[in-house]
Amino acid sequence: MEKKDLKKVYHNSFIGLIILPILIAVLPVVIPSSYILTVFIMVGIYALVCNGMTMLIGYAGQISLGHAAFYGIGAYSSAIISTTYGLSPWIGMIVGMIIAGIIAIIVGIPTFKLKGHYLALATLGFGIIVFTLFKEFRELTGGSNGFFGIPSINLFGFEFNSDLRYFYLVWVFVFIGIIFSRNIIHSRIGRALRSIEGSEIASDAVGVNIMKYKLQVFVLSAMFASLAGSLLAHYVSFINPDLFGAMTSIYFLIMVIIGGSKSIWGSVIGAAAYVLLGELLKHFMPILLPNKGGEFEIVFFGILLVVTLIYMPNGLSPQLEKIFSKFQKKKVTIETPLQINKKQIASGGENQ
Repeated sequence: MEKKDLKKVYHNSFIGLIILPILIAVLPVVIPSSYILTVFIMVGIYALVCNGMTMLIGYAGQISLGHAAFYGIGAYSSAIISTTYGLSPWIGMIVGMIIAGIIAIIVGIPTFKLKGHYLALATLGFGIIVFTLFKEFRELTGGSNGFFGIPSINLFGFEFNSDLRYFYLVWVFVFIGIIFSRNIIHSRIGRALRSIEGSEIASDAVGVNIMKYKLQVFVLSAMFASLAGSLLAHYVSFINPDLFGAMTSIYFLIMVIIGGSKSIWGSVIGAAAYVLLGELLKHFMPILLPNKGGEFEIVFFGILLVVTLIYMPNGLSPQLEKIFSKFQKKKVTIETPLQINKKQIASGGENQ
């Protein structure tokens, strides 16, 4: 990527950090609907997971099909600590992130010795193992019956017990995550990750510690997923293992690809596209196909994934950036024509 392109990406991401908070702030005022708030709370939670995955997939070039496991680790850690042991949900969220980070290190060290499809299959296997543990440790997690009575988050006596309050809480975390990711991407670590994504052999040749950077971004993405899982648990107050199965990991991957894995805004765009399209399917598909089962969502997103990979391999983010750039003022620079005097013409252009 050229220096000019990097400046453009940095400039656009900075503008997004101004525009998106304004839109989020005025949304509940413009559309005072509990349903809309619920939808955008889920968009924010999914965007947090995809934020970490964007750095892992788009910038480090590593595919993970096991992030639902870290999502579930955060949810169950926070739920158990706050409900079973009666501690603050904030402590549960921090502990969940630490546990997810430690497990990511343990899993990542052997896993990142693999490449290509083997890496994806290894992370998928890890996700299935964690999903099974959630179901089998019934005394701790509640098993298939689920975990009930998770308390709401409280900050200095202020309880986030309504959709409006939780909406703002989730999106504060999303903005912090985007700023954090943005700073990493435009730092020395980000340049190292882009070099690894481009060519691991070339990166190794110039002295980049490939294992170190891949492991760091994997741990970071796991902690993002854990935080999102904690926010989900304290919002819905009930969780069960089915929320953290292999299909959830695949849906996260679909969100990243649809949004654009090479843009920090791809996580928000992909999560919004997935949730909004999913809600539209729930409303209109039973009307169009009244006698069919509920598996049409999997079919629809499978087709959408294939279409995106063929016609928009970089996702929706670059397309939206093109539309946005059309509304910006184009600066046209006109060069002054060369001034030539009579003496220069007579002497063949040389100064006398």
